[in-house]
Amino acid sequence: MVASPPRHFLQFRDFTRDELDYLFERTRWIKDRFKRYEVYQPLRDRTLAMVFEKASTRTRVSFEAGMNQLGGIAINLNRGDTQLARGEPIEDVARVVSRMVDVVMIRTFEQSIIERFAAHSRVPVINGLTNEYHPCQILADIHTYIEHRGSIAGRTVAWIGDPNNVCATWLQAAPIFDFRLHVSMPPGYALPPDAADSRHCAVFDDPEAACEGVDLVTTDVWTSMGFEAENDVRQRAFEHWQVDATMMRRASADALFMHCLPAHRGEEVSADVIDGPQSVVWDEAENRLHAQKALLEYLVCGRV
Repeated sequence: MVASPPRHFLQFRDFTRDELDYLFERTRWIKDRFKRYEVYQPLRDRTLAMVFEKASTRTRVSFEAGMNQLGGIAINLNRGDTQLARGEPIEDVARVVSRMVDVVMIRTFEQSIIERFAAHSRVPVINGLTNEYHPCQILADIHTYIEHRGSIAGRTVAWIGDPNNVCATWLQAAPIFDFRLHVSMPPGYALPPDAADSRHCAVFDDPEAACEGVDLVTTDVWTSMGFEAENDVRQRAFEHWQVDATMMRRASADALFMHCLPAHRGEEVSADVIDGPQSVVWDEAENRLHAQKALLEYLVCGRV
């Protein structure tokens, strides 16, 4: 009998609405047990390989701690510590590593790298971040919204700033959960062609107008990893795209603020916003842990 190919989570739209709703319910259940200090270890004797080609704080800690809390083991593989640094093809790494572990998380550069790895892997592969997408972040973000305000369906989210990998993943989530996304960025930083449909996304030249009446305002650093050479140019271009108290006043009275972190206070967000009462960034960061535990459980064990 031929084994079924493994499920991967390489983009947010790899999962159906039903699967994502299931993950959010499992996230709630797993987090609730964690808060009560109740041991839950469905992944005993299972191993996660974490392959890092980009620096990480939240991704490494959340996956490593999460796998340990589920009873498994996490192995950290930095590019410089592996034969990748000496030119071993990613396909060969996938063939070998996937014979030794139960699930793989990769944080890398081009999306094509993780897709090539997944195509030759015997086990599930998770996107821990690529230049194009950051699906685990949006899992945590939407779960955080649900915790604080209920369903995100029919709501409006404003993305202010660089239309990067996190923004691209919000664009994938909007039609799945049927919410609107307002996007505002400076001239010269347009969304990729066909990145969004007009029913779920609107582009604004004025960032304050993009925040008008929205339920959630979110942003990211102006210069993502890999674009450091553009930092001075981006600082000037994004000067008027800082999420500040004026923008938050344009949003609905109970609007939330999110940021995937790390944040640069005084650049993409003012200190009074990220440290203010509408900010849920610390809940959002913690929920990376719990949402990814639900994801690991689902990919390794299926529905439980």
